[in-house]
Amino acid sequence: MRLTRLIDEYLIGWVILAVLLGVLVPSLRVVTQATTPILVVMVGSTSLLLSIEDVRAVDRRVLAGVLLAHLAMPLLAFTIATVLGLSPTLTAGFVLLGAVTPELVSPTMTALADGDIALSSISLVAIGVVSVLYTPASVITLLGKAVHVDSGRLVSELLVAVVLPMVTAVLARSRYERVVVHYDDYYTSIASVMVVLIIGGVAAANATHLRAVTPHLALVVTGAFTLNLLGYGLGWSVTRIADATHAERLAGTFSVGMRDFAVAAALVVAAGFPAIAALPAVCFGIVEMVTSAAIAQLATRN
Repeated sequence: MRLTRLIDEYLIGWVILAVLLGVLVPSLRVVTQATTPILVVMVGSTSLLLSIEDVRAVDRRVLAGVLLAHLAMPLLAFTIATVLGLSPTLTAGFVLLGAVTPELVSPTMTALADGDIALSSISLVAIGVVSVLYTPASVITLLGKAVHVDSGRLVSELLVAVVLPMVTAVLARSRYERVVVHYDDYYTSIASVMVVLIIGGVAAANATHLRAVTPHLALVVTGAFTLNLLGYGLGWSVTRIADATHAERLAGTFSVGMRDFAVAAALVVAAGFPAIAALPAVCFGIVEMVTSAAIAQLATRN
């Protein structure tokens, strides 16, 4: 079995293993000190699968529906956290989770479900650009002064770690396609390794909270599961309204329901939030990996 297949097909196992290792070895929190370069590699490697032609071919009406659904996710996350009675810090973690880009492996899950890979990938890029201003604006608007937000630091982190590598990678593929295409089989695997590194480091930083199986943790897991499922439903619904094909609906489902927990967790650290604010991202990452794999298998069977 090729190493790339071992990484991609068993990603959920690697994520769970990374979380367990982080909980058992808290010193692994040192990984969080390298969150920005890890994000650059993760976003850039995934974006190398896209070309300018791919961007032009996407149905703009369906893409607009996905973007509108994305704009509703921070409010949905805030509502869930409020109903569950979570602290302002944990609520900030949920809002940030709702506002960041779709999960970087969502195009991969879309492919496994026989969905529209181009739409999923372009949604990732488009939302990445939008999130530069929308993410800090969402946190500040919904939380006010409940949690200190260094908006300038958050914007700069999004620009450096998400938007810049996305744009650079797309231009590189369009300009040097023959060279870039030659390594297509490796890009998702590289991104997957970065996901595992980040989730492990963040789990280590939250080891104390994850070890304590309390109603507090149960509420966060419940919130993560609720946000994930409602996101799937929202993505499917808006693309259906836009008269999308079945493949496009699947892409919309994953693009909205899957949130980039690794980016959210990394931004929590990079923007100066308390470490516990990353707990929703850690829990959400495990939940969405399980549910997305189940949806992909169900879609292919049907």
